[in-house]
Amino acid sequence: MESASGRTDRPPPRDIRGFRHYPGWLTVDEQRALLTDLRGVAAAAPLFSPVTPSGRAMSVKMTSAGDFGWVSDRHGYRYAPRHPAGGAWPPIPPQVLEIWQAVAGTTRAPECCLVNYYPEGARMGLHQDRDEADFTLPVVSISLGDDALFRIGNLTRGGGTQSLWLRSGDVLVMGGAARLRFHGVDRVAFGSSHLLPQGGRLSLTLRVVT
Repeated sequence: MESASGRTDRPPPRDIRGFRHYPGWLTVDEQRALLTDLRGVAAAAPLFSPVTPSGRAMSVKMTSAGDFGWVSDRHGYRYAPRHPAGGAWPPIPPQVLEIWQAVAGTTRAPECCLVNYYPEGARMGLHQDRDEADFTLPVVSISLGDDALFRIGNLTRGGGTQSLWLRSGDVLVMGGAARLRFHGVDRVAFGSSHLLPQGGRLSLTLRVVT
């Protein structure tokens, strides 16, 4: 598969409970270029610390790019057209859109790129992505920085799960019959990558919202 960059040796996916995992999709140079783009996103829409509707602080920090950003506060989980501080979200970087076009399997363009930063000790409990209008469209995840132990569950809570390590440059497509599987991040192996000077992990998730 050839991308706009001309590279033709992208790795084939492996199926894990219906999720398509592309290990090492991005080269180190591509990861660094994407990180530069994300610094621009964070400059326009600074990372913020979300809270759950119950008032509990999440361990991740987040921002977004695109027409919508995902936010969480006392008013609930939702997509919003503006940053909590009031500004518009910046555009999704072209390199991110290129990855979506290569793996998503749809002509629809993503309307949100949610950027989660996992510092040391951060995690994400098992959850479903259910705030989008059309569950037939996938969620595409891009990993940068430290390794993350990603857990995949079932379409309902409970039952057996399966885990895999997501490493810097990996891409994961959550779609089809597996689109609503519970999933989460058990832990991040802090210091396992040197991509981010401060350590930690960046997770980009692309979604069609409307």
